[in-house]
Amino acid sequence: MLDLTFFRGKRVLVTGHTGFKGSWLCRILVKAGAEVTGYALTPPTDPSLFEFCGLNDQMNSVIGDIRDLEHLRRVFARTQPEIVIHLAAQPIVRDSYKDPLYTYETNVMGTVHILECVRQNDCVVSFLNVTTDKVYENREWEWGYRETDPLDGYDPYSNSKSCSELVTHSYQNSFFQDGRCAISTARAGNVIGGGDFANDRIIPDCIRAAQKGEAIVVRNPHSTRPYQHVLEPLSAYLRIVQAQYEDKTKAGYYNVGPDDGDCLTTGNLVTLFCEAWGEGLTWINRHDGGPHEAGFLKLDCSRIRQRLGWRPRWDAAQAIEKTVSWSKAYLRGENKMDQQIEEFFGKE
Repeated sequence: MLDLTFFRGKRVLVTGHTGFKGSWLCRILVKAGAEVTGYALTPPTDPSLFEFCGLNDQMNSVIGDIRDLEHLRRVFARTQPEIVIHLAAQPIVRDSYKDPLYTYETNVMGTVHILECVRQNDCVVSFLNVTTDKVYENREWEWGYRETDPLDGYDPYSNSKSCSELVTHSYQNSFFQDGRCAISTARAGNVIGGGDFANDRIIPDCIRAAQKGEAIVVRNPHSTRPYQHVLEPLSAYLRIVQAQYEDKTKAGYYNVGPDDGDCLTTGNLVTLFCEAWGEGLTWINRHDGGPHEAGFLKLDCSRIRQRLGWRPRWDAAQAIEKTVSWSKAYLRGENKMDQQIEEFFGKE
């Protein structure tokens, strides 16, 4: 189990804190007693998990654009973070086809900006850049990609994240060989969980259909993805930044994904959702002729298991059950975030 007491009193900066993963991560850190600063645009969805959970009153929330280097520099100078977790990104594949320029500006130059601030501030001891499982050159093969496999994302989102990895590697080699700051990247699979209100993601689409009493429309039911509950990669991110804070030899490039048995087709995932939701919910296959998306994607997570001892806790069925439970509570006006954090990490 991850010892969250490590973060008590630590100064932590999280970019992208108003998003889905960022909101869950900041709530974990706040509960752990960290001094949390967030840097992000206003919440990207309406409704917003960040606003629903009242995080604005629980942490130092700074609204800013990761493309604004001077503003970011001022935030670093004022808050002097020890740990930086970089989540800020344009994260939607289909949106990257609509606006590739913004996607590259945010995902590539945003990474340059955050690393430039880390380079210029000796206070930072541990830095993690969160990318994606889609950074690899996808050959549609049956086995999981390893951290040593070639990077070459296909679409603008995936490719911009490949570039973000290369930027991180270059900064690490060029400016941090003295060991003053440990640098890592984490390549996570598809996440699900309560409070995700994004467009063009399968579980939010399922919940919106369930609310309306309509059949769920699934556009790529045969695509295979490494689905996991949002708390799984967040626990891995926290383990990485803690491990390399204490021992800089633990820094590196890490895949973060579920066990092989939980690499499901989207159709199987939606079937699990329908069973967990009940109420006669069903789904239909309706391909909409959209842009290219990978058909098969799986990660080999041996490195993080062997080097850091991280392993997933909840399988796909449990992840779906937790998501449905959270979502039904939300529709009743209840917040199960703290309860599920305690179920996952154990009570403080």
